[in-house]
Amino acid sequence: TLIMRLRQICCHPRLFDENYSHRSGKTELLTELVREGVDGGHRILIFSQFTSMLAIIADELKREGISYYYLDGKTKTDERLIMAEEFNAGQRDVFLVSLKAGGTGLNLVGADMVIHYDPWWNPAVTEQASDRAYRIGQRRAVQVIRLAAKGTIEEKILELQDNKRNLADDIIAANNKTLKGLSNEEIMALFEEE
Repeated sequence: TLIMRLRQICCHPRLFDENYSHRSGKTELLTELVREGVDGGHRILIFSQFTSMLAIIADELKREGISYYYLDGKTKTDERLIMAEEFNAGQRDVFLVSLKAGGTGLNLVGADMVIHYDPWWNPAVTEQASDRAYRIGQRRAVQVIRLAAKGTIEEKILELQDNKRNLADDIIAANNKTLKGLSNEEIMALFEEE
């Protein structure tokens, strides 16, 4: 679809045009964040919904000499577990994960930095992915970074998510005020059968 193509261009123009040979500002920013993070002793999870983008990121990491694991929907269950155990034990600095493949079932407490390379429409999916690092056994604070190209559809996606979040917060606050104003008898009447 057109919207998906716009999102791909935001990630890296090569996702839209495989003959594109220039650099991407967003990818350069990611590489800088990863380099600084690794130099600072951080272990990093990087999520993208596009496996082709993860391949571009993998090339950048190779060029920088940064070790990484790669997981997508084609990765077998036993391989996932082995990579997760090794990463949590301190092997390799970065874990590249397809958003769909890494949304559930992975325990990656070896990471203390999570980078979402591209915004996903459903913020719950993004939060589930971030939760891979927020598991029992996590001993460090986890920093979550969401990258978005300014003035693009990515920024619009994040604005839409914020608006929905604010609307939900307003509804919850209004319901709390209503409930606080009820007497015990009125609350009990809610549970009575007619």
